Amino acid sequence: MREITTLTKSFAKSKTKYELPDSFDGINQHNLYLYVKSYLSGIRANTASVKNRSQVRGGGKKPWAQKGGGRARAGSKRSPLFVGGGQIFGPTKRNYDQKINKKQKILALKYAINEHAKKDSIFLLDKLSVESGKTKDAVKIVDKLKQRDTLIVVETMDEKTYLSFRNIQKCYMIEKQELNAYLVAAYRSVLMEKTVMDSLTKEV
Repeated sequence: MREITTLTKSFAKSKTKYELPDSFDGINQHNLYLYVKSYLSGIRANTASVKNRSQVRGGGKKPWAQKGGGRARAGSKRSPLFVGGGQIFGPTKRNYDQKINKKQKILALKYAINEHAKKDSIFLLDKLSVESGKTKDAVKIVDKLKQRDTLIVVETMDEKTYLSFRNIQKCYMIEKQELNAYLVAAYRSVLMEKTVMDSLTKEV
């Protein structure tokens, strides 16, 4: 059973630990690989496109006579052999989405959280709020974790807290419904409200 470090109101490490259920342990890392592959495929821009010879405008007339010119025969200026002609096997719009089962998504998230628990790089606290809305106050919180590359997960995000963390480099704040295995795995540390973790352990 893995344990997660909890933080006090002053963001110091508490003696009490949060225990992860046994279902978070012993998961194959391949589930995370499949989810990350699916996630990255889903956010591809998918805008690369070229015209083939049937889509290029013009070229209806035969450029020159079939015989007698001493040149290779040609039927259309739209041929890929000519400058301005169509492309051969060029990129066209396609669907890059890769299906992944709901159970694998859950396993991937469990694995990512468990890996942070192994490294003691995930922290829980009761409530995260920066009432001043100032970035310097948010920086003090992140500095206490001794890791700037941090994913912050809250139940609901208030405007002042969001604004205070927004300009911190390599620090990203999201709400519970935005949480996924890719984001958890992408950051070196995770700061999460207990209510979010409680709901995750019940749901997954």
